[in-house]
Amino acid sequence: MNILVIEDEKKVAQALKKGLESEHYDVEVAYTGEEGFFLINKQKFDLIILDLMLPGRHGLEILTTLRGKQDKTPVFILTAKDAVEDRVIGLDSGADDYLIKPFAFPELLARIRALLRRGTSGQVLKLKLADLEMDLVGHVAARNGRPILLTVKEFELVEYFLRNQGQVVTREMLARDVWKETQRATPLDNVIDVHIARLRKKIDEPFAKKLLQTVRGVGFILTERAP
Repeated sequence: MNILVIEDEKKVAQALKKGLESEHYDVEVAYTGEEGFFLINKQKFDLIILDLMLPGRHGLEILTTLRGKQDKTPVFILTAKDAVEDRVIGLDSGADDYLIKPFAFPELLARIRALLRRGTSGQVLKLKLADLEMDLVGHVAARNGRPILLTVKEFELVEYFLRNQGQVVTREMLARDVWKETQRATPLDNVIDVHIARLRKKIDEPFAKKLLQTVRGVGFILTERAP
């Protein structure tokens, strides 16, 4: 799931990015209101974490413009302004939640999960193939009910394979869609193969039925069918 953090304090923004990515969220960061507004109009996010006092464009202006376009993306206001009237204005302007700095990161995570559950009723929240399951909100994966500990990149790979289950996935597709590399001088084949090998040890090696298979000369496929 994609989260946009619009925060002009770089230490806070980078701490949020690092913490959220460790929970397997994809995170974009904007340090000004203008940059954040540009990204909102450029791509779709599952959640926006928005500071109010921003250079270039005020957070409330971004929020009211968003809601004026009937955009229902969940917006979480994160600000140092702790007056009751500020909170009321933010919520009345269309914010979904509000947290005062400084804050406890576990509380922020819990509120984010709640917002995403509330705001994704029309989206797929769980992916499954055979006994391999992935909870996109809780950010957990399991096989045969046994939790699988994945790195951020491994989680992204499993999600991508599950979304494309039964279809051949090439290395070029993985480089473009998982590694976000579209104009790289040298191919990522070796890096991808190393990650696939590590992933197999976690999701396939302990189990009788192998799901992640190699299609020689083409790529990989996640399927229940025998190779």
